[in-house]
Amino acid sequence: MGQDTAVEGHELHQERWELLEHINAITDKPLIALAFVWVLLLVLDFTVGLNPLLQFISYVIWALFALDFVIEFIIAPDKRRYLRRNWLTAVSLVLPAFRIVRIFRALRALQAVRAARTVSLLRVVTSVNRGMRATATTLGKRSIGYVVALTLLILFVGAAGMAAFESPAALREAGHTDAAAAGAGFQSYGEAVWWTAMILTTIGSAYWPLTIEGRILCWLLSIYALAVFGYITAAVASYFVGQDQQNRQANEQAAAPGADLRQEIAAMRQQIAALTATLGDRPREDGR
Repeated sequence: MGQDTAVEGHELHQERWELLEHINAITDKPLIALAFVWVLLLVLDFTVGLNPLLQFISYVIWALFALDFVIEFIIAPDKRRYLRRNWLTAVSLVLPAFRIVRIFRALRALQAVRAARTVSLLRVVTSVNRGMRATATTLGKRSIGYVVALTLLILFVGAAGMAAFESPAALREAGHTDAAAAGAGFQSYGEAVWWTAMILTTIGSAYWPLTIEGRILCWLLSIYALAVFGYITAAVASYFVGQDQQNRQANEQAAAPGADLRQEIAAMRQQIAALTATLGDRPREDGR
């Protein structure tokens, strides 16, 4: 009896995982498209702000993500395993609920402003994670296209975060009034994109972040650059080496017909020489 119960429990466990995979297969494509829209809205929010319509769209997308997560969490037979695999997704769904801390900016309360910046940093990290998963599903994790697309994603999202954390207004809020008055920080999103691109190419920049959130994000960008830029460089070098090998093979193939012809002519000469020698050794019919 106990063995039958265990078998039934195992079968139910497998059926629930299969149902979860089936749901993922159905919702993958719509959620991937929404993930890219979500990342775009994040960049706009950090750089120019969202108007009421875009803010409403952002909340609708968040609600759809939350609904999908709740459904999958209910179906998943192993809740802890599911949370271990999707903990960043869970954090990204909790963060929008804390956007209300922005209203405390008007009060200039240091703790509230610091909490808002911390939430913004977590939003950057979790949004990049969602965009990374969407990019991996679309392009595959082992292609150079995936690495390039992921790098571009991190470039523009990271620049949006840096533009928010290291703007003159953010520097003044963080207590760096003298630096902000001296012109430190990023005056525009374009400057932040250029700075982030220099970090991702490991070249660096003359400016280094002053806020805690900016420094943490800069460190994360640097870690990514060290891990990925070498791979991109090796892939580009491998491409050119492969082109050289293909050109060499093409030249060898083009030269091959001439070499074969020379070999055939040499063989014909040998045959003619042997035939001439045979005819020369044969006695003439008049006996001379």
